[in-house]
Amino acid sequence: MNEKTRAARLSIASNTALVVGKLIVGFAIGSVGVISEGIHSSVDLLAAIIAFVAIRAASQPADEKHPYGHGKYENMSGSIEAALIFVAAIWIIYEAIGRIYHPAEIGNLWLGIAVMFVSSVVNFFISRHLMIVGKKTDSIALQADAMHLKTDVLTSAGVMAGLIGVYLTGLVWIDAVFAIIVALLLFHASYELFTEAFSPLMDTRLHEEEEVKITNAVLKYSHKFVDFHDLRTRKAGSERYVDFHMTMCKYHTIEYTHGLSDIIEDEIKLNHQECDILIHQEPCRLDCNTCSLPAKNSSIENIL
Repeated sequence: MNEKTRAARLSIASNTALVVGKLIVGFAIGSVGVISEGIHSSVDLLAAIIAFVAIRAASQPADEKHPYGHGKYENMSGSIEAALIFVAAIWIIYEAIGRIYHPAEIGNLWLGIAVMFVSSVVNFFISRHLMIVGKKTDSIALQADAMHLKTDVLTSAGVMAGLIGVYLTGLVWIDAVFAIIVALLLFHASYELFTEAFSPLMDTRLHEEEEVKITNAVLKYSHKFVDFHDLRTRKAGSERYVDFHMTMCKYHTIEYTHGLSDIIEDEIKLNHQECDILIHQEPCRLDCNTCSLPAKNSSIENIL
């Protein structure tokens, strides 16, 4: 079991425990805020399961039907998770508005406060671990799960604050108001997560700083070629795809140009481990004056 899979299983286990605890306490004391958090954690659990399945699927090697691999399964799982968060937020608002118009007495407030406190602490450490592993392995599925749980830390704290407000004032509608605030935070988290996860499905180019690193890696060997152009980049899961054209002196051998391409690929991979690179080599123009004589020292041994 690899590191990504272990992290995904940990998320499933923690969310299962939190769902059971929040729903039992929420219905026992009659708090719509705690119940809303239980529903939210149910969505978290479903999202964690989807992330686990996506990570397992994305780890499969390329095959005949999927020559570019299965990395986009992770992006699909992140997009689905964003949609689930959005639906959960709508449901929470619906229930909270109903509770404002038809308030009900809340029972053991301190039990609700305690379960929200435990939830915040657990989700803080789990989300931190998922984000560390997600960034280390460049897993969008784990990073999405981590972002979701990080939002849970804030929403659980919000519900806890609402219950404390009810305890101090005796106004039970405060619980419902804080539930609505939780839902608004979920709308924001849903938007950010969807934007991050869905863009690779549209083959959006890599971030500017990543393309600068790729360009610098190529230009390190600019004295060995005429120019390079038509750089294109995209991402699927943790795998990056890079292709560009490189103009070579027409007198260089195929062995030389191929060897130079291999060296440039290795240079790019120093910053991007999981990277598929395609370099289209083309000769300089016939009227080029810089290559008027056969290239000297054009053997593979003299590239560097």
